[in-house]
Amino acid sequence: MPLDQTPVPAQPSADSGPDSGAGLTPEGPEGPGGPGAASEDTGPEDNSPTSAGISAESGEAWNVRQPGPWTHRDLAANGARFHIAELGSGPLVLLVHGWPEYWWAWRHQLTALAEAGYRAVALDLRGIGGSDRTPRGYDPGNLALDITGVIRSLGERRAHLVGHASGGTLAWVAAVMRPSVIQSLTVVSAAHPRDLRRALLTDRRQFAAFDHVLGFQRPWIPERRLVADDAELVGRYLTSWTGPNGLDEAALHAYRQAIQIPSTAHCSIEPYRWLLRSMARPDGIQFARRMKKPITAPTLHVQGAADPVLLSHTALGGGEYVAAPYRWRLLPGVGHFPHEEAPEEFTAELMDWIGRHKE
Repeated sequence: MPLDQTPVPAQPSADSGPDSGAGLTPEGPEGPGGPGAASEDTGPEDNSPTSAGISAESGEAWNVRQPGPWTHRDLAANGARFHIAELGSGPLVLLVHGWPEYWWAWRHQLTALAEAGYRAVALDLRGIGGSDRTPRGYDPGNLALDITGVIRSLGERRAHLVGHASGGTLAWVAAVMRPSVIQSLTVVSAAHPRDLRRALLTDRRQFAAFDHVLGFQRPWIPERRLVADDAELVGRYLTSWTGPNGLDEAALHAYRQAIQIPSTAHCSIEPYRWLLRSMARPDGIQFARRMKKPITAPTLHVQGAADPVLLSHTALGGGEYVAAPYRWRLLPGVGHFPHEEAPEEFTAELMDWIGRHKE
């Protein structure tokens, strides 16, 4: 699908793609270029039409491929094209963002990891940032295969996988589906999928904390609300989900612009539609059963104590599913975005963990 990324209100289709998803599926093709295929290196200051737009608020040019010490590239994996930002050389650390962020959420970790001798890669998930917006494929099984496909397209056999929020959920899934590819796992602000499912069915507090996800279940309206008034609602979500440190104005501006790229609002909430709508369907039940499989990757589980979206007691039980070293870290005074609210503390925890599991 063409990616004209000028920030204007998205026009979502009436068809909710994930509702036809099959949950955990066999790994699909690696895309037209095959494993390891990549587009020409765009460099850190690429201003192609697939990345650029105009801020509705200021009228200034805005680009999802923000300049910096990193390099921007496109990779073919699992039948789609994915944008990455890459920096450094050494063991691969793949960073996967949550909602409503995109690759730029990991800007602090990209530089720190590269300086420490790692190949740091931040991925834009399917339907977000500079990656393809496909009409279907937003169930967790397929999205997890996107992640493992990107690892292979990067020419690596294994990676240290780091995921935040919805990206953290996919990290859990990837570690179950392709255990040989995951060298270590770091999950941030994300409960194990079985714990989240249980909480949404039995815990009124967690159910209420997911009120935005409930709102996403309606057709058409959520997409329009998310992009209205220069994505003012997204800004309110981001502000209310953080602890005392909050997010700076540059970050708020960037995420508000990113959600306004056409079709992003629709594609980015499709996984949440699958989450609730699949609970009583065969694909959702099968997915929950498959997630019983023990995770064999050493796992660091980071949670903000002040997170109002994913409550600490919901996330706490993740170690039950890990048949490997497991470390739980609860960060006082930190909300839903530990990697941005407390970047130095979070990065120190991350580098200590992956440093212990290099081999």
